[in-house]
Amino acid sequence: MQLNHYSTNFNNKTFPITLICENVTNAPNIGSLFRTADAFGIEELIFCGDNTPLGRKMMKTSRATEKSVKYKHENEALTLVSDLKNNGYFIIALEITSKSEALIDFTFPKHKPIALIIGDENFGVSEAILNMSDAVIHIDMFGQNSSMNVVQATSVTLYEITKQLKQS
Repeated sequence: MQLNHYSTNFNNKTFPITLICENVTNAPNIGSLFRTADAFGIEELIFCGDNTPLGRKMMKTSRATEKSVKYKHENEALTLVSDLKNNGYFIIALEITSKSEALIDFTFPKHKPIALIIGDENFGVSEAILNMSDAVIHIDMFGQNSSMNVVQATSVTLYEITKQLKQS
């Protein structure tokens, strides 16, 4: 029998992961990031940049998860990431670069909080944050396209992180 929202057996769990969204501005993407953050039990969702639309389009996609996910807005991503790094967070940028490591081969730290940075839908994570990161990871792609939607990539990455943390 297929289960519904009221009959699932999932246990609530929070992982020491903060998701930082650097200049992610598309309302449906933001709504989906709330759902993804809720699904993977992350500690906090932080939006950085000038404009973070939290209006009707976002709420339609989020399906009320903005009410259960801890979130905030910060203007400056670089300052935030620097502060987190100084407070013991392991900084990971999700971006394909000439030096990035494949997600599938990466071992995530199990005894440090993780800050996962995702970037602008068109331009990705800024160079300054890439340079500050402890690790830069990418998702291996096997088709003709070299990227995927920011929410899809975040979901794949959070799945792998939480899978590894859950095993510890």
